[in-house]
Amino acid sequence: MRILVVSDIHANWPALAAINEPHDVCLCLGDLVDYGPNPSRCVRWAMEHADHAIRGNHDHGVAQGIPVTGETGYRYLTKASRPYMWDALGQEERRYLLQLPLTRRVTLDGKRFLMVHATPRDPLDEYLMKDPQAWAKRVQSAEADIVCVGHSHMQFNLAADGVIVLNPGSVGQPRDGDPRAAYAVIEDNRIELKRVEYPIEETIADIEASSFPDRAKQLLCHSLRHGRLPEAAPALAAEDPA
Repeated sequence: MRILVVSDIHANWPALAAINEPHDVCLCLGDLVDYGPNPSRCVRWAMEHADHAIRGNHDHGVAQGIPVTGETGYRYLTKASRPYMWDALGQEERRYLLQLPLTRRVTLDGKRFLMVHATPRDPLDEYLMKDPQAWAKRVQSAEADIVCVGHSHMQFNLAADGVIVLNPGSVGQPRDGDPRAAYAVIEDNRIELKRVEYPIEETIADIEASSFPDRAKQLLCHSLRHGRLPEAAPALAAEDPA
């Protein structure tokens, strides 16, 4: 069995469309929306192609109509892009985001998978990087062989307390300095972290044509081209880690 694992698409359709991996099952770990210019196409893709999907914190915020405050970092970009999400999504697409579960358990190829966007302790919001000791505390009661997570936009595959923790990275908004779309493939119980180039300038053209504020356009375009915010921008963790 070949399993495609994607997360943190963030309304970036060209990045998502560039992933051309044959697979039997697709796992989607949330955050289909916010930041990017193509929320409807990305949500529709998940509705049609994700065999098992869960809710990310941005899916939750958009579906629930939660406004955001903040003037720096990714929190500002969430605030700037969220009204666009509300206008761009139809009722069926927002309903899909609303019904996504916070966690999901599936068994594939004899392995027990637990899907959470952030961590098993806090499925939506806890921010945890590649730290085996910290993850060991989070997966002690996971009752899973593989815990699939997103949220940090950082790829990793680590062992913690006898459990594999897999973060496929971000499809639509990498933050590790590599602007290529990130994802993972699991085949014959072997995990491969993968990247693929995509036409970033197509996404940027859509951003430039959008109703986003000019400041947001500038920051988003830099983030997409460079895989991170400008050095002068406040640290990610200080504002909005997802």
